[in-house]
Parts: sequence; structure tokens; C-alpha cells
Amino acid sequence: MQRAKPVHPPASRSTAVPGALNARPEPAVQGVSAVRRDPAIDLVRFICLLLVVAAHCMMVSPVLHRDGKVTTQNTLMEQSWFTPVVWVLMIVPLFFVLGGVTGLQSWRRLKERGGSGFDFAQLRLLRLVRPAMALLAIMWAGLWLALLSGVDPQVIQLMTTGAAMPLWFLAAYLTAQVSIPLMARLHQRAPLPTLGVLVALIITVDSLRGAVPVLAFVNMVFVWCAVQQLGFLMADGFFEHRSRTWLVGAIIVSNLLLGLVTGVGVYPGNMVVNINPPNLCLLLLAISQTATLQLLGKGIRWIASVRWVQTIIAVAGRRSMTIYLWHLPLLVGMSGLLLLTDFPKPADGTAEWWWARIPVFFAVVALLVPVVLLLGRLENRPTAASHARGPSRTAVTTAAVVVLIPVADAALNGLTLALLGGGAACFALAVLLLGRVPTPVLPQSGRDGTPSRGGKRPTLPAQGLRANLES
Repeated sequence: MQRAKPVHPPASRSTAVPGALNARPEPAVQGVSAVRRDPAIDLVRFICLLLVVAAHCMMVSPVLHRDGKVTTQNTLMEQSWFTPVVWVLMIVPLFFVLGGVTGLQSWRRLKERGGSGFDFAQLRLLRLVRPAMALLAIMWAGLWLALLSGVDPQVIQLMTTGAAMPLWFLAAYLTAQVSIPLMARLHQRAPLPTLGVLVALIITVDSLRGAVPVLAFVNMVFVWCAVQQLGFLMADGFFEHRSRTWLVGAIIVSNLLLGLVTGVGVYPGNMVVNINPPNLCLLLLAISQTATLQLLGKGIRWIASVRWVQTIIAVAGRRSMTIYLWHLPLLVGMSGLLLLTDFPKPADGTAEWWWARIPVFFAVVALLVPVVLLLGRLENRPTAASHARGPSRTAVTTAAVVVLIPVADAALNGLTLALLGGGAACFALAVLLLGRVPTPVLPQSGRDGTPSRGGKRPTLPAQGLRANLES
């Protein structure tokens, strides 16, 4: 019997984030290479998450009128100074860049262990669908109880609509992450041409969206996959090997182009308007943010090395999806319930209203703590006995379709109470289809590090390694 060849750590620089955001490799774990979590990326993701929560606290403003009608106002969208500021605060593209960095690393490690694209899709779907299933199910049950208790249907619909806002991101992020095995293969063969084709497709869709408006939603795939490709380039050291002058030039040119296309009226100047459905503006913004991230990498890594900062991002980073999914429903729910009380409600946009954003932010954070403690474990990678078999390819594909249908419906048409319950049922079905992740049987290594005879090649990450580094 021919002796199995040892699995060596790959020699290429593509398994770590080079330069200022470099994830330093650790010693091999039982013959399989490992890459340590990059604290700098975790810190950037944590800061972005805080900015998202803070921005939503400044945007959600329900109003109860004298005739009993309930409306909601987006205060920031009505402020003239907000349009240029949102160019800085619109950090959603950066989420997809970071997801591309960590997603590519995770896929390459999984592939090295013999895993397939369907294994990767299973892990990603479970990572995102399980916490989302809990959100939809709890909201559906809670809102139905509130409706049966006599709460005004307008307030119920307001709170239901609030839950739909994070779902467009979930749909886009799921699509981009599940596509990583395919996009990584294209990236390996021709990285810049692949990005160029995606840019051409984005521009084509944007050019036709006026004649066929529904076509604009196709860019939910093209734009976010293109932004994710920037993360691939960062993971492979493309931005690391560019000079500071080149990086500054990329920031200036991308923002000048952004100013040009918005200034002549080709696209709206408000990035919030441009985000759903996304367009070329989000890719230009992502280029600027990626170059900026590379420029600031050393300072970010230094901050991330502080002990108490590491503790915070270690806790919050593992529960980022729970925080993202729940912060807005909690904010909307809290605001809706306050409408039913005599609690002082300053007029929208006044100085008192702006000062009130501070306690509102900390109230949302306080509400998130028990939610994260109770439901955050749903983000953990489920494991099973080593003899358990994973789901079939048909089951994984069916689960992806079952998840994307209600999410896409909510993103396109808005969320209703009925769709909330239907979405929870679809997500639960997807979790059942995906099953549990088998724990691999790692081969026993000999003295020279080679697997012993009869050792089985693991097809999924070792139990000591996280399959989802972006968490």
C-alpha cells in the first residue's frame, strides 16, 4: 500500500492576510495548517458594528399622531449635512471586504482538508440561518401575542417592518458567502479580469435599470461579489504590495469618480439610497475603504493588541451576527412600546431629540446583552459524532433556495406578520435539511508528521479550529 503524502502548510502567501493586517500562521495542527484569527480585522468589524447600531439609533423615529396614526421618520435622511457624512459612515461595503478576506482563508483551509463547496455552503448557511431563525420565530410569536392583547395593528406593522431592514443584508451576505468557492476558483485563475468582468456587469445592469427597474436587484449579486473580490485581493497581498502613494491615489480617484457620477446625477448622492438595490457607487466606496484599511493597518493592529480591546472584540466578534440581527428589532420594539406610554418624546430633529440618542444607544446595548447571552450560542458551529454523515448536495441546495425565497421577498416587498412566520418556518426547514456538521477523524501522525496507514483524511475543519473566521 502506497504511503500517504504529508499535508504541508501551503507555501503561497494566500493563506494569511499579509502586511499590516497579517494573520500570523500558527504551528501545524496534526498535519494540517492553521491560521490564527486576525485581531485587526476583528477590531475593524467590531467598530463597523458599533457604527451601524449608532446610525440606526439616529435614523429610527416613530411618531404617534393625534388621530392615532403611527408613522416613522428617518431623521438623518432629512438632514442636508448627512449626505457627505454618510460617505464616511457607510461601512457596509467594508463588511463584505472583510468577509472576503476571512471567507477565502476559511475556504482554502477547508479545501486543503478535502472539503467541497457544498461543505463550505453548509457551514456558512448554518452560521447565518440558525440565529436568523430564532429572530423570526420569536418576533412572530411575540407580535402575534401583542396583536391578540389589543396592541394597535399600526404599531405591530411598524415593529414588523423594522425586522425586515437587516434581512436585505442577510440575503446579500448569504449569496456572496455561498459563492466563495466559485469566485475563489475564478480569482485564482485570473484575479483582476474576474473583478473587471464583475464591474462590467454592474455597469450594464445600472445602465438598464431605468428601462427595467426590477433588473436593478441583480446587482445584489454582482456588486457584493465584486466588493468581496477586493477582500480576496487583500488576502493575497495585492494591496500590501502597493506603495503608500498608490493607496492614497486609489482613495482620491475612487472618491473623485464617486463625486463625478453623483454630481452629474447618474446616481443619487446619498449612499443610503444607493445601497438597496446596490450600484456602482458601493464598489467605488469599497475601493476607497479597502485602500484606507491597508494604510491604517499598523495603527489598527497596535490598538487591537491592547489586552482589554482584545477581550471586548473576542466576545463581541463571536456574536456579531446575533448583534446585527437583533439590534434593530430591539430598537424598533423599544420605540414602538414607548409610543404607548407617557414617556417624554422630544420632537424629531430637535436638540433634545439628538441628546436623547445617547441613552437610546445605551438602552439598545443593554437590551442586547441578555439576547446575546441567551441566543448567541446559535452562532457556534454545530458538531456531531465522527461517524455522522453530512447532508447531501441536494439538501444543501434546497436549503439555500428555501432560505433565500422569504428573505428576497421581504427585501423586495417588505415584511408582513404572515411572511415573518413563513420565513421562520422556511429557516427551520433549512436547518433540518442542513443537519449537523460531522466532526472529522484526524489521522494519527508518525514521527515525520505523515499520516499513519489507514488514517482517514478529514473533510471538515478540525474541532479545535473555527470554520467561520468572520464571526
